[in-house]
Amino acid sequence: MSDTTTGTAGRRRVFIDKQSPKAYHALVQASEAVRTTAADAGLDRILVELINLRVSQINGCAYCLDVHTKAALRAGETAQRLGVLPAWRDTELFAPRERAALALAEATTDIANETAQEAAYEDARQILTEDEISAVIWVALTINAFNRVSIMSKHPVRGLPQG
Repeated sequence: MSDTTTGTAGRRRVFIDKQSPKAYHALVQASEAVRTTAADAGLDRILVELINLRVSQINGCAYCLDVHTKAALRAGETAQRLGVLPAWRDTELFAPRERAALALAEATTDIANETAQEAAYEDARQILTEDEISAVIWVALTINAFNRVSIMSKHPVRGLPQG
């Protein structure tokens, strides 16, 4: 991967992770700490990946969607649930715990919507422990940061080799 890419307007974008590796490495270290926090709180890998995917869907980060779809499938998530994730509220495919976490992750991503934030937090308190609430918020915060790195850098999604 080169250190720049061409954006839609034809202008070169800086891959900020490559341009400022110390800052990016600090974000990666934070992500590793959050992964440990999530595991210690009892969030399984599938739920973490669902949060990563839902936040990346909201933010429109193609690169992170690609990475975390693959990770979710490796963790054992089904194609059906991944396919309906944008409409998770309209299905019965997600358990109450997952629904609470997804709503909280969405509220963490759209912080300007205080009404939704309060409702999601209240619902989460009925189902999730304080450790789980904290972990869900940290996972959402972290993927939001990675989304912004990839969106602002225009990280490309690599296709499968044609054959």
